[in-house]
Amino acid sequence: MGSFTFSRKDLDQITALGITEQQVVSQLEVFQRSSPYVRLKRPCTIGDGIHVIPEEGLLPLSEYHREAAKRGRCLKLVPASGAATRMFELPLWLYTHEPRVERDEIAGRAKAGEGKCKDLLAFIDRIDCFAFFDALKGVMAKEGLDIHALMEGGRFEEIFEYLLTPRGLNYANLPKGMIKFHQYPDESRTAFEEHLVEAAEYVRSAQGSCRLHSTVSPEHREGFEMLLEKVRPLYEGKYHVRFQVDFSVQRQSTNTIAVDLENRPFRLADGSLLFRPAGHGALIENLNNLKGDIIFIKNIDNIVPDRLKETTFKWKKALAGYLLKIQKRIFSYMEELAGGTHEEEFFREVLDFIRTELFLPIPEGLRLESIEGKRGFLLSMLNRPLRVCGQVPSQGEPGGGPFWVEGKDGALSMQIVERAQVDPNSVEQQGIWGSATHFNPVDIVCGVRDYRGNPFDLRQYVDPYAIVITTKSRDGRELKALELPGLWNGAMAGWITVFVEVPLITFNPVKTMNDLLRNEHQPQ
Repeated sequence: MGSFTFSRKDLDQITALGITEQQVVSQLEVFQRSSPYVRLKRPCTIGDGIHVIPEEGLLPLSEYHREAAKRGRCLKLVPASGAATRMFELPLWLYTHEPRVERDEIAGRAKAGEGKCKDLLAFIDRIDCFAFFDALKGVMAKEGLDIHALMEGGRFEEIFEYLLTPRGLNYANLPKGMIKFHQYPDESRTAFEEHLVEAAEYVRSAQGSCRLHSTVSPEHREGFEMLLEKVRPLYEGKYHVRFQVDFSVQRQSTNTIAVDLENRPFRLADGSLLFRPAGHGALIENLNNLKGDIIFIKNIDNIVPDRLKETTFKWKKALAGYLLKIQKRIFSYMEELAGGTHEEEFFREVLDFIRTELFLPIPEGLRLESIEGKRGFLLSMLNRPLRVCGQVPSQGEPGGGPFWVEGKDGALSMQIVERAQVDPNSVEQQGIWGSATHFNPVDIVCGVRDYRGNPFDLRQYVDPYAIVITTKSRDGRELKALELPGLWNGAMAGWITVFVEVPLITFNPVKTMNDLLRNEHQPQ
């Protein structure tokens, strides 16, 4: 490892962020040894890591959820700091590089097979099908512009200007949660509003209290707060709830240092060090600070209009019920284990539960252990945060999936793995990656308290080696950035993980603008 020397100015900058010098040195050492890839053993499949809930089992599980929700145990977490820039990258590209191109030329290039233009043509020809169309038309009308006339004339420069820039809706600079996703007869809703509506169904307590927490970027926190205050009366009146909503931002102390291509600290023009947000894995701090109990986690863009919500509600309640059913049994075993010595029959029962319900392997030598040795093993296995993760049948989507992973000690565990964690040069590992039968849609229910009701310190269950190094650029220079263990992979690596198959219809993400044109996001 190389040695690193920081100036007084560097150390002052590091301290101001709430980071220690040793943490920065450790991050620099990670760059030098490069990102360690996970070791995939095999994909999790039905019966080998993934449970299937029969239709007749959904109602009994929803009863577990109902009782917990009534008691106010539930909370919903929505990571919402993601920007909509990627969502609108095609019109942004056209507006930036070829602003005066008209429809006929775009159509010709689309016919010639230019993929960008095909997607742009679909966007242009159906622009009035987007939930934000009326708002766009209105803001343009205030400036004396007729959007319909511009569309008929095949001219889109002004339309894109008012869609993307601060002169109009400013959608290229807003977070995805503040984009209007769905149109209704008497209103249109942003993605954030749709999450409020969802929460009113499966998070509310017996007293009508509905708790939701959203992580946002600092520059957009005020915007979210203003949106909430604007729509709160509408949804509280319509769904007879009282929303308790709060926001947090990713702490600066979770930022990581960037390096140049020679793994030296990347410096800006003024000589200061460059620190970057360390990805959504840093949100484990935000999750830990909630001190919650039963927490639903769902991405901001995976949301549907009211006509399709019933299936989502049914499976959200089922996943929570499944967690609560397992948790109840774990807590019962923990109470007995904490009480002292037990008979072999009890140990066999607990081990069978671990093997068949949690799909966790039992060390071969455990049968030779003393009573205290077995008791210690069971305590270590069961006294951990618990998560139940919905998994949809794979359709070739980009993103993570459920796998059996071999740890450095040779032990197997079930993990959600992202493509960037798999060695791209290993034919064997890429073959295992490609054989996955299921995909992770980020449909997670978490149990973050122990059998005595105390919150776990979630930071103790992070795999610090499950990092990803990516290549970025700043001021025209390439750099390498370090992302901390992802929230639902490395940051939860030490949790008890249960995978459950959920229907594909529960997964309807919006990654690009044209995803909003799919039937699932359009009015019936």
